[in-house]
Amino acid sequence: MEWLKAFGSLIGRILLVIIFLNSGIGKIGNFEGTAQYMAKFGMPNTSFFLFGAIVFELVGSVTVILGYFTRLGALLILIFLIPTTLIFHANFADQIQMIMFVKNVSMFGGCLLLLSAGPGRLSLDYFLRGKKT
Repeated sequence: MEWLKAFGSLIGRILLVIIFLNSGIGKIGNFEGTAQYMAKFGMPNTSFFLFGAIVFELVGSVTVILGYFTRLGALLILIFLIPTTLIFHANFADQIQMIMFVKNVSMFGGCLLLLSAGPGRLSLDYFLRGKKT
């Protein structure tokens, strides 16, 4: 059963953050369009905040997938999710935005679990740091 826990943690980490990896890459490819979208919500300094969002999503995703500084990566994604959820997905009159809000809250919960439990045995943290997770 130990292998199930190890593989479950690895696959769970990947599935949890693949959306952020994809989103961060997409933001790079459509930087101006994303900045304009953010400006529609009244955000100031959109280029600055967009650059920060890309860094948080990409660094957070890669560290969680690799299991290297996993807790830091989970924290970066948590920090990213707070303003994203509250600014862009708080229109509960729109059913799609309500779904996006709940999706983000669920991912927030997954990151909290990862933050508290660590990456598991199939991680660089485990192999490089004295087998502590």
